Amino acid sequence: MLNDAMRVLRVHGPTQVQFWFIAAAIGVAAGFAALGFRLGIDALQGALYGVEDPHRLHSFAETVHWAWILLIPACGGLVVGLVLHRFTPDARVRSVADVIEGAALNEGRVEVKAGIASALASLITLSSGGSTGREGPVVHMAGVVATWVSNRIHADGITGRDLLGCAVAAAVSASFNAPIAGTLFALEVVLRHFAVHAFAPITVAAVAGTVINRLEFGGVPEFTLPQDDRLAFYGELPAFLLLGLVCGLVAVILMRSIFWAEGIGDAVQRKTRMPRWLRPAVSGLGLGAMAIWFPHIIGVGYETTSAALTGTLIFHEAVVFCLLKCVAVSLTMAGRMGGGVFSPSLMVGALTGLAFGYVATAAFPNVSGAETLYALAGMGAVAAAVLGAPISTTMIVFEMTGDWQTGLAVMVAVSLSTALASRLVNRSFFLTQLERRGKRLAAGPQSYLLAAFTAGVLMRAKDSAGAPSEAACAELIGQGVMFEADATLVEALPVFEKWGHGFVPVVARPADGGEPALMGALFHVDALRAYSRALAMTAAEEHS
Repeated sequence: MLNDAMRVLRVHGPTQVQFWFIAAAIGVAAGFAALGFRLGIDALQGALYGVEDPHRLHSFAETVHWAWILLIPACGGLVVGLVLHRFTPDARVRSVADVIEGAALNEGRVEVKAGIASALASLITLSSGGSTGREGPVVHMAGVVATWVSNRIHADGITGRDLLGCAVAAAVSASFNAPIAGTLFALEVVLRHFAVHAFAPITVAAVAGTVINRLEFGGVPEFTLPQDDRLAFYGELPAFLLLGLVCGLVAVILMRSIFWAEGIGDAVQRKTRMPRWLRPAVSGLGLGAMAIWFPHIIGVGYETTSAALTGTLIFHEAVVFCLLKCVAVSLTMAGRMGGGVFSPSLMVGALTGLAFGYVATAAFPNVSGAETLYALAGMGAVAAAVLGAPISTTMIVFEMTGDWQTGLAVMVAVSLSTALASRLVNRSFFLTQLERRGKRLAAGPQSYLLAAFTAGVLMRAKDSAGAPSEAACAELIGQGVMFEADATLVEALPVFEKWGHGFVPVVARPADGGEPALMGALFHVDALRAYSRALAMTAAEEHS
């Protein structure tokens, strides 16, 4: 039976009905992984802080001695640093950006060993008060599940990516009790296409993940809203247009503050020669120092988000907590402590929307509804701009709150915020992360596929049929026209365009700096053929 299932996956892939049963199995596995991660946070957080209800962490933290508030995040950061130092090559937590990269450039695979270490590090971060969210590690954990299956059956790129989409959809659905949003998140953010062949299995997996969540928590939404959240009049919609623009700017500030803080952290680490395992502990100490006076910033932040959505915060509290949360998230991410940005963006958005709502309803009381409606719209608008995912974010806001009657307000705010923010960053937080690492996925396959091919892979070896003579290669090398084996088509194609040669020698440079050794030659026609074939396969997958 297992062999038959593997044959279906290898030969037929996601076009067969049998694949849906495999998708359901992956959905169950990813759902249990997400559920286990969430319950693990609750258990460890309870052990560290002594809190019974993790959704009321900051209220309980106000009663804890300040020394514990200071030390718990610092000690958690130290453990995180040691875990990442031991089990990852670069002491960096893997998250959603790495899953997107795996889908685009690695046939739907992610790093397994580093992924497991990252999940453990993020579990410790969130349990000890790190100011991030759980969706990042949960998505990468799902990627590890899909990678294990893909490697086991030797899946090709299309099947591997669809398995990855199934796992991600199930994990998001199980984590947030949001099957529609989980499905759309996998398609919109990870696979970055809406191909029909992927929709059915991903939906099946998302439903399976949701069932796992509801068996444990029931069908209760994450947030409970007041019952008077309704548009007072359609004339109020222009205010939500303006809210969308404000939220777009806030989202950009949040994203850029994280990147700026990471840059500062890198510079400090270089100048002080700080051991990389100590960096999360330093950030944890700073986070704990902030939390002594403002415990609202620690943890995922559901209590403060709920307070914003129910209007129990006043104007200056909403503004101050919003600013402090941005600082806390930046500090946590700069310390490479782990976690995601979705939950923090929900909190920042809800606080931004509530503050805006107080101003709007005070200025135009006759045509205004409740301030909490602005908080709901702001929550979706900031999160959508950060994720670069207006469709799935709109749906996840509806599913997390159970409020489907305020769709116009949320959609208007989300559309404007995403449109503005995508022009000020590289489309989203995750794609900007990849851009900073030299992975140009934001520009589309016509750009990132160039980086997927190297001269060493596409070259004709010097002793193979059709290879140019060594004398012809030596002449070009003497003119300085050559590639190293790891040169990509990003570097190669402009050289062909500039010099007009039909081929360029590929060389290996000795470590001692001696004369380059000829390996073979990259032909212009071979490079264009490989690039054209990859583009055609990508287009076929996205439109099948």
